[in-house]
Amino acid sequence: MTHPVPNHDLPLGHLERCQICASQALEQVLDLGYQPPCDSLLTAPMLQQAETFYPLRFMRCRDCGLAQIDHVVPREVLFHQDYPYRSGITPTLVRNLQSTAEKIVGSFQLPANSLCMDIGSNDGTLLKGFLRKGMRVLGVEATNIAEIARADGVDTIQAFFGEALANRILASHGPAAAITATNVFAHVQNLGDLMRGVTRVLQPNGVFVTESHYLTDLLATQQYDSIYHEHLRYYGLKSLVQLHRYYGFSVVDAERIPNYGGSIRVYAVKQADAPTSARLRDLLAEEERAKVYEPEIYHEMSRNVVRARLDLQRMLVDRAMQGKPVPGIGCPGRSSTLLNYCNVDVELMPYIAEQSTSLKLGMYLPGKHIPIVDEQRLFDEQPEYAVMLSWHYAEPIMRGLRQRGLKSKFILPLPQVRVVED
Repeated sequence: MTHPVPNHDLPLGHLERCQICASQALEQVLDLGYQPPCDSLLTAPMLQQAETFYPLRFMRCRDCGLAQIDHVVPREVLFHQDYPYRSGITPTLVRNLQSTAEKIVGSFQLPANSLCMDIGSNDGTLLKGFLRKGMRVLGVEATNIAEIARADGVDTIQAFFGEALANRILASHGPAAAITATNVFAHVQNLGDLMRGVTRVLQPNGVFVTESHYLTDLLATQQYDSIYHEHLRYYGLKSLVQLHRYYGFSVVDAERIPNYGGSIRVYAVKQADAPTSARLRDLLAEEERAKVYEPEIYHEMSRNVVRARLDLQRMLVDRAMQGKPVPGIGCPGRSSTLLNYCNVDVELMPYIAEQSTSLKLGMYLPGKHIPIVDEQRLFDEQPEYAVMLSWHYAEPIMRGLRQRGLKSKFILPLPQVRVVED
């Protein structure tokens, strides 16, 4: 039996219905206030200008279980031409992304010289894994980061992906054997347009692989900082299976991966009713056991987030009252949600330290206007405490900073506020 496909191309502004099943049974979990787009970093002259803030509310659908926000910001605002994020400067992420490509080639036995595409390809990091395996590659990246990829030898189209672009790619490159969308599939406003485009350009039985923040991990670690306007949806596996089915795809396998504090990698094939793996069935059963679609777990999260916010505020205010404000380490997009929600400004956090290769150096955090500086300042000043804003990669970052001589105690803001001294 076929089911009518809801309109998955979202209108701008406030949403009254679920982004997957179109139900109006939305329930608010968290209100994180009005926030600026998290990656709209400011230059010094921009500090004198007005900023735009949008509602940021975390919702759940009582019918299908999808977690989501209920306000859509124009994609041109969120993914502007000077978007500062680069996947290729984080070694852990580079290894994870390139191993994804290599795993797809092996698991699906892609013939040499097959076309492999990446939607939201950023600087081409993932596609380099396909290149090493003898594949033809094509990236689609909407921001000026596409220029970095092209300069590095990765064929990239600078555009938003959709059905019209898919038709042009099909005419110029032929059908794709594999398409990936890592850390982008939850961001897309015109999700229906993207899915129709994937359907158009992917060959029969071709594989479509997505990676997204995983709802189970978000709930387990209270990751309210991963809620921001770019992330429209917070997928459980059940929601992803339902979504793909609307477009004639079968989710055949899935695995949990550590990226971004806990993500889900989903393998779908362009084929209806394809057989599923035992691992997929086990993960679906795990979701039910974890009760990620029950209201109680969200009520608990709401209480825990408020407690974590107050604990962090109290710790930073105490230090500031002693004349020892606490700097931050790392400036991922999630740090904007955390610091704006917790009302942390330059009086509590005088600067955020980033690695010297970051495109964010010399910029200011939106909303709170905290300057982003070279991490060398940490080593020069040796503050007693520093907040690990990239807490989801805390272990390797802390280990590296210790090896280079940083003596500070680390404050980890999530899942609960705690101090790491060694």
